Amino acid sequence: MNTEVLALIFLFQMYGQNLCQNGTRPNIVMVMSDAFDGRLTFDPGSKVVQLPYVNYLRELGTTFLNAYTNSPICCPSRAAMWSGQFVHLTQSWNNYKCLDANATTWMDLLEANGYLTKSMGKLDYTSGSHSVSNRVEAWTRDVQFLLRQEGRPVTQLVGNMSTVRIMRKDWENTDKAAQWIHQRAASSHQPFALYLGLNLPHPYKTESLGPTAGGSTFLTSPYWLKKVSSELITVPKWLPIDAMHPVDYYSTFTKNCSGVFAEEEVKSIRAIYYAMCAEADAMLGQVISALRETALLNNTVVIFTADHGELAMEHRQFYKMSMFEGSSHVPLLIMGPELMSGLQVNQLVSLVDLYPTVLDIAGIAAVGSLSGHSLLPLLSKASAFSMKQHPDWVLSEYHGCNVNASTYMLRIGRWKYIAYADGLTVPPQLFDVKLDKEELHDVVLRFPIVQAYLDKLLRSILDYSKVSTTVHLYNKESFGVWRNSLGRNYTQVIANLRWHVDWQKDALANERAIDKWLYGLL
Repeated sequence: MNTEVLALIFLFQMYGQNLCQNGTRPNIVMVMSDAFDGRLTFDPGSKVVQLPYVNYLRELGTTFLNAYTNSPICCPSRAAMWSGQFVHLTQSWNNYKCLDANATTWMDLLEANGYLTKSMGKLDYTSGSHSVSNRVEAWTRDVQFLLRQEGRPVTQLVGNMSTVRIMRKDWENTDKAAQWIHQRAASSHQPFALYLGLNLPHPYKTESLGPTAGGSTFLTSPYWLKKVSSELITVPKWLPIDAMHPVDYYSTFTKNCSGVFAEEEVKSIRAIYYAMCAEADAMLGQVISALRETALLNNTVVIFTADHGELAMEHRQFYKMSMFEGSSHVPLLIMGPELMSGLQVNQLVSLVDLYPTVLDIAGIAAVGSLSGHSLLPLLSKASAFSMKQHPDWVLSEYHGCNVNASTYMLRIGRWKYIAYADGLTVPPQLFDVKLDKEELHDVVLRFPIVQAYLDKLLRSILDYSKVSTTVHLYNKESFGVWRNSLGRNYTQVIANLRWHVDWQKDALANERAIDKWLYGLL
């Protein structure tokens, strides 16, 4: 741990640690990254890359070892975090369909209850954003043919050992956040709440693939790459393609990962991804430093998390959109006055828990029915808190592109159960994540009693067959409205989306397949 972080720890410990110091409510700062693998925040994953400010939060706060996204994609995940509601309740089906712009978030409630509030950077939780390509790919995922929707993952090294600021937009927002702390928060007599949303370590757009390309370029500089311990980078084991679950195969193909990858190519992708995580960590550090420099750190709760993880070539995939650990396991570290230090919590938690937790920290009663539960009783040194017991399971759902069936993950104890569609037309999966950390051995046929129990539990939480039908109908209706809005331009527009390389091989046949799907002829 570097000297600056050691100094921060010393200074923090010298300040009075009281959740409501001098009768005031604590400030709240949340930094939410994009695509940060939660397993990097604790051993053994934390050893592969230097993350000094994540380690700082570990030393002086609480690390949740089993924190999960409620949907492994940007917008629906953030919608769950901001609303405290599961995806099937918000109906945030994809990166286009999320929360209404007038939805009440926990930040709104903080402001209504006397907090000075500020949100910066990537918010990404309301409906109407993201590219036409992304939404069309989500709407047409049930069509019975494969289209490569993503660029093949590639790496790029830029600059030299003095090149520090790679993700300039994130750095600009981080600078603004630090400036706001210095200028507004430090002079305010109100408690404040600051949210900073980062795009890192999300892969960059691959410019050579045109304006509709997705993010398939892992990019960094030698400065950040030096933070990675190359000898600790593992090459993930892959199942043979013919042994893959049909949904996993579909994802591998549409993510353009079904071809040949050399071992060094895979290691390079993983190394640069870890370096991108190190750059994100430095942005977290700048926010923490601003709090220290303004003497606000002693009365501020700092939360670091992410919307989802990154597979980084695990299971022959990159990106997210999967219930495998690399994609669904997120970081969650919380540090603040009168909260436990150096604590590691095994309790299964998810992003919907942040809504009630933030309100609990601020002493504000939650309004309405929430999917999450406050985590404050797990963190606080005080004993004057009460709560309904947190359930021993977490739920995650996925309904977007690159996966051809609505997906539901129930994590409980050592088990991860994944159900698809109506539970009948696509086989489920079951993994023992305690014995099989790489999730290579689907044991659903070996443990039918466990599968039956978990499926019953999942159906008691939501009627996932009904939800899948709702999503299917939404996709058809939305695509139909979009298609009709284009009139004669439809064929040209759809052929120029980012799947066009494969599309043009047999444009007429594929268009007919979509027509049959849209009008129910299949």
